[in-house]
Amino acid sequence: MMFGLYLHIPFCRQRCSYCDFNTYAGMEAWMGPYVQALQEEMAWVRRQYGGPVPVDTVYFGGGTPSLLPVSLWEGLFRALHTHFQVAEGAEITVEANPESVTEEGLRVLRGWGVNRLSLGMQAVHPQDLRLLGRLHDFPAVIRAVALARKVGFENFNLDLIYGLPEQPLARWQKTLTWALRLAPEHLSCYALTLEHGTPLQAWVARGRVPEPDDDLAADMYAWTREVLEKAGFVQYELSNWARPDRACWHNLKYWRWEPYLGLGAGAHGFAAGVRTANVRAPQAYVQRLLKAREPVRPFPWTPATVVYHRVSPREAAEELMFMGLRLVQEGVPRARFERVVGRPLEDVYGPVLQELAQMDLVVWDAQGVRLTPLSLPVANQVFVRLLDPPLSGNGPGTMSDRRASGPSASSPTAFPAA
Repeated sequence: MMFGLYLHIPFCRQRCSYCDFNTYAGMEAWMGPYVQALQEEMAWVRRQYGGPVPVDTVYFGGGTPSLLPVSLWEGLFRALHTHFQVAEGAEITVEANPESVTEEGLRVLRGWGVNRLSLGMQAVHPQDLRLLGRLHDFPAVIRAVALARKVGFENFNLDLIYGLPEQPLARWQKTLTWALRLAPEHLSCYALTLEHGTPLQAWVARGRVPEPDDDLAADMYAWTREVLEKAGFVQYELSNWARPDRACWHNLKYWRWEPYLGLGAGAHGFAAGVRTANVRAPQAYVQRLLKAREPVRPFPWTPATVVYHRVSPREAAEELMFMGLRLVQEGVPRARFERVVGRPLEDVYGPVLQELAQMDLVVWDAQGVRLTPLSLPVANQVFVRLLDPPLSGNGPGTMSDRRASGPSASSPTAFPAA
C-alpha cells in the first residue's frame, strides 16, 4: 500500500482577498520552529506506523512553500527520506508564487528530487490581480517559468481563476491564451468562490464590489473546455486539465479515495478509515509537537491531531461518489464502490442514478457512473442528490471496519485537504 503525503507550509507575504486556506502573513520568525515541529510530526507518523511509511506522492502546499529559506528545506527533505520510504519515480510537488521564486531555491528543490512545480498565476490583467490581492504581475510568471525550465523542471502546473467580479469574457480569454503560451503540462482553472470570512466576500456583501456573474462564468467554463481540448489537454477532473500522462498523481489520490496523510498546521488526511485534521494555528501546532510524549490514539494520530473520526459506511458512500464523480473521464467504477462500501452501486443509489441518467446528467453503465457533458457546469446539483444514501450497519469490506497500526494496514481512505 502506498500513501500520498501532504505537507502544509502556512506562511504567506500577504493573504489574498479570496483565500480561506489556513495561511498567515507576517510570521517569518516562526518558520524555523515550524519546520522543526513538522519534522517531529514526521517522526511521530513513522513511530505510529511501525517503520518508514511508503509514499509515492509528496505535495508541499500552502500558503507559499517557496517562501521558506533554502536553509530550512534541507532539514525537511532529510526528515522526509528518514521517516518515509519515498518510491522511486515518486511525484514530488511544491507550490510556489511567481514573485517568490529564485533560481537558487529552484535548484535546491530540484536537487532534492522535486519534479513538479505548481505556480499560482491566477490572472494576467493587472485589475484582476489587484482584486485578488496578488503581489506579482504577469512578467513575474514568465520569469518564474523560465527559471523552472532552466533548472530542469519538465512538469509544471498553472493555477488560474475565472468568473471574477467585472471580469469580461475577453479578459479571461487573454489569461488562458497567455497561460497556454507558457507551455505548461497542467492547468487548474477554478471558478471564483466567495468564501465566508474572506475580504472579497465582505466587499461583495457591502456593495463595494459587484457579485460575480454566474452565467458569464458558465460561458467562460464552456469556452475553456473547448479551447483546452483543441490545445491537446485532457480534462480529467472538473477543474483540471493535463497533457497526456501529466495528471497530478497526488490529487488523483483524493478523487479516487486512496490513502494520504496530512501533516502540518490545519492539514487534513484520511488513512486507515480515519479522517484527521490538525490544529490550525502555527504557534499551537509547534507547542503540541514539542511537548507531546505519549501517543493517545493509533495511526494516523499525531500530537497535532484535533479531529480523529472513523468514517461510517454512509459517509464512505457519499464521499466516494462526490470525489469520484469529479473525475469526468473515469467517474466511480462499480468495483471501487463495492470494495469500499461493501454493497453494489445499484443497491445504494439505484433509483437516484436511474433518474439522473434519464435526465442525461450521468452515464450509468457496466463500468460505473460518471457525469455527462451536460452536467459538468452544474455538478453540485448532481452531488446534492447523492446525500444521505440508504445505508445501515457495516457491510462486508466497509472502511469503517478496518483498523491500522502498522505496515500491514488495510487500504485506507482519502479525503480532500488543500
